[in-house]
Amino acid sequence: MSFQYRLAKLNDAAVIVDFQLAMALETEGYKLDRPICEKGVQGVFEKPARGTYYVAESAGHVVASTLIIPEWSDWRNGEVWWIHSVYVRPELRGQGVFAGLYRYIQGEVQKNPALRGLRLYVEKKNVAAQKVYRALGMSDEHYNLFEWMKTF
Repeated sequence: MSFQYRLAKLNDAAVIVDFQLAMALETEGYKLDRPICEKGVQGVFEKPARGTYYVAESAGHVVASTLIIPEWSDWRNGEVWWIHSVYVRPELRGQGVFAGLYRYIQGEVQKNPALRGLRLYVEKKNVAAQKVYRALGMSDEHYNLFEWMKTF
């Protein structure tokens, strides 16, 4: 099976929403509100400064997606791209789909002198994902993530 990687288009929004709903339930046991998620995904397409989706396709069907969110780094005088919301269809996991998508995005960073690198955060209990990220050469030795989120 072959995969192609590209920027997402507006007509990919519905499948990206489906992926977000599935990912939240699978990784955190959290059931997202579909209308809110739809508006959130749409908001990325409406205001590109919020982020950019990238997708993997096979046989004309989107099989994986991720959201890239830019962060300015004063230390590096450039942008660092945060990888968010990684999802690969379960039946295609372990076949290098995310590795290909990651390499594609990494290539975009390499080509652009204003971009400095890639970061992501991962659920502490998601050991399988951590193994994949380490195999791709990413490191978790520099930072711990702390957060505060409003509750609804």
